[in-house]
Amino acid sequence: MIETDILIIGAGPTGLFTVFEAGLLKLRCHIIDSLPNPGGQLVELYPKKPIFDIPGFPTIQAAELIQNLQEQIKQFEPGFTLNEVAQTIDKKEDGTFIVTTDKGTQHKAKAIAIAAGLGSFEPRKPLIENIEKYEGKGVEYFIKNPELYRNKKLVIAGGGDSALDWSIFLSDIAEEVTLVHRRNEFRGALDSVEKVQDLKNKGKIKLITPAEVIGIHGDGKLESLIIEKENKKNEIFTDYFIPLFGLTPKLGPIAEWGLEIEKNAIKVNNALDYQTNIEGIYAIGDINIYPGKLKLILCGFHEATLMCQSIYNRINPNKKYVLKYTTVGGIQGFDGTIKEAEKAVVKSIE
Repeated sequence: MIETDILIIGAGPTGLFTVFEAGLLKLRCHIIDSLPNPGGQLVELYPKKPIFDIPGFPTIQAAELIQNLQEQIKQFEPGFTLNEVAQTIDKKEDGTFIVTTDKGTQHKAKAIAIAAGLGSFEPRKPLIENIEKYEGKGVEYFIKNPELYRNKKLVIAGGGDSALDWSIFLSDIAEEVTLVHRRNEFRGALDSVEKVQDLKNKGKIKLITPAEVIGIHGDGKLESLIIEKENKKNEIFTDYFIPLFGLTPKLGPIAEWGLEIEKNAIKVNNALDYQTNIEGIYAIGDINIYPGKLKLILCGFHEATLMCQSIYNRINPNKKYVLKYTTVGGIQGFDGTIKEAEKAVVKSIE
């Protein structure tokens, strides 16, 4: 049995930052995640994609943000149960919780913080016969390592930000990038659309619209695709096919925990602490919903901060916590390290 103060479900940026805020309050954390590594969607879906709305960073790559968060929380020694799904939850009479994963690992916690992002998710796959035969053999739904495509020919399908951004990024790496979209219009940032137009004019991206990939061929691995445009079919030889049609989010086992669900998200009390309808269970980040909700990493950080204050008061009802600024008090980690802020100088001025 793994015991902790706060059990965090989800190792994305919001879940990781929760460890820091809890650590300042001397609360220990353990994290469960279904993925094999911390980072959530940022690492799994777009590790090389730049993020522009993190305070203090004009731009930072998704994977780099996760690395920074992990470095920030290292002093608070969080535990991890990775590659396992939180399956069942049992609330005890004393107010603690037992959470068991799909592999039988049990966790006991005084509070639960659900920071599971979109929940469990699957890529939306194109309706192409036998496409599953080529998954991992030329068909990829996520771009984890751009170097995989160096000097290769690839076809990207989609009309949103991911398809546009990756076409731009990979145009400097791949031998040939072909972007296929079923419409002439793209639903993406204007800047990205204009960059793709410029790269097309320079011959660095081939654009086929309005068109669809309708067939796939290869002996043991992907060799070619059939593309239909204006009722005409053409065969294109390629090394990789990357359909980027978004994700189908699912709450998974969390949906069976008795939580109040709205629009495939968990309803919380945002007037106070992001607690759910079950006392002691909180939901923060993209997994929750409340009036005025914005699905931004920045908002997840804010929610985690207020939630940790509430959990501290719940666990320590007879203690009064006085907020201390890290600029004044510094940080003392569980590993014995102390990062002290500069002390005020007491001196008269003549």
